[in-house]
Amino acid sequence: MELFDVPVTVSNPMLSFKNQKTKIVKEYVYVKCDCKRKRAYEVTIMDFSREIMVEILSRLTIKPIFRCKTVCKRWYNLLTSDPLFVKMYQTRSCNFPCILLSNDDSIASVLELKADYDYYSRLRNRPVMLSPEFHLPRHKDRFGYSFDRKKLTLIGSCNGLICLWSGDRYDENYSIYISNPLLGEYFKVKLPEWEKRVRRVAYTLCYSEGSRQYKVLRSVIRKFRGRPEVSELEVCNLGVDEKWRNVGEAAYPLCGRFGNVNVNGVLYWLKDDDDIKTSASIHSFNLVTEEVKPVPVPPGLKTPSLGLRLAELGNCLCLTDSCSSQHVDIWWMKEDDSWTKDCILTNSIPRDICISDLIPIIFWKDGEILMQSRHHTELLSYNPKEKKFRKVKVYDGGYAATRYIPSFYSLKTVMGESFQISNAYPKAEIVLDI
Repeated sequence: MELFDVPVTVSNPMLSFKNQKTKIVKEYVYVKCDCKRKRAYEVTIMDFSREIMVEILSRLTIKPIFRCKTVCKRWYNLLTSDPLFVKMYQTRSCNFPCILLSNDDSIASVLELKADYDYYSRLRNRPVMLSPEFHLPRHKDRFGYSFDRKKLTLIGSCNGLICLWSGDRYDENYSIYISNPLLGEYFKVKLPEWEKRVRRVAYTLCYSEGSRQYKVLRSVIRKFRGRPEVSELEVCNLGVDEKWRNVGEAAYPLCGRFGNVNVNGVLYWLKDDDDIKTSASIHSFNLVTEEVKPVPVPPGLKTPSLGLRLAELGNCLCLTDSCSSQHVDIWWMKEDDSWTKDCILTNSIPRDICISDLIPIIFWKDGEILMQSRHHTELLSYNPKEKKFRKVKVYDGGYAATRYIPSFYSLKTVMGESFQISNAYPKAEIVLDI
């Protein structure tokens, strides 16, 4: 029996020579043969099967993936167009969560959070920051003149794709873009013709696991002469057609933003209500059946919608009430649409942090909840075991943070090769600051 300490795969054809038996034990091969001379067979990572390659690459963080994209065409195609890699990478993305930073609604950068960094004691910590600014389309007015990218407003993020509003929210000459900023790809969504009776419009981007389709939703409020305003929901399936379908009446989202709270294929949002004396109202849209329906609010809840925030944490819908100065209430929805409440005391929050309007973002290191104070845009982390808040010192403040799942999936794969995909900077590469 001769031992060859060579890491290889079972499917390697170099081991299929005659009158030899192979046995795979972990990552070493024991070869039994009558050869008097040892034979060593050099096997590289390029000899691995697609499944093993995906298994390895999906465990990497953003920086090494960027490097792997430039190794060869095979790896580039695997990282940008292989559905198996996309699914596996998104499943494991919780191991290295990311947040999208924006300033005045304009995208700034993405920050990758690492578990082995101390975010509480260091003054400024950027373990992986993408710079310069994302590869985004330039805003243009009705005459085709280009404007600053600060005119691009972040609407939401879904599976690594972002939805952008270009132009003034009260100008009928606006545009909606879908972009994968990591690849510098984007395309313009074909919108319905503007109607004079339209009063307000809100958009969001979402993904249906059941139908495997990206959908753009828009909530429209129309005013008809002699009748009250009507709020309706319209849907467009990306990559299927460019037709907008009306799916019925639906409550207008709070402050004109859906919030991208997608739990198990159902989109949730708070109803916009100007009356602060009215209790909150939650509505949902099933992305497969395209059914709109109201959702029961927690029992005894009297806080208006303006004082609440919806979020998705750990594949669960949660409702945050931070109107009190002594505590923050987090309601968790169960599968039977019932609610349970966690009352979190705020006496451990640093004095320089405004505790009103706290927004949960993600579960991160050691099961802590990463939150943000909306008014002062500071990050906080709540430890459920210690029942304490701590300030997270990732940046100097001034940014709004939202959950972001990086994706290297090309828009050409989503929309089809025949669809017109643009590149903001075809020759540009994203630089990583460590």
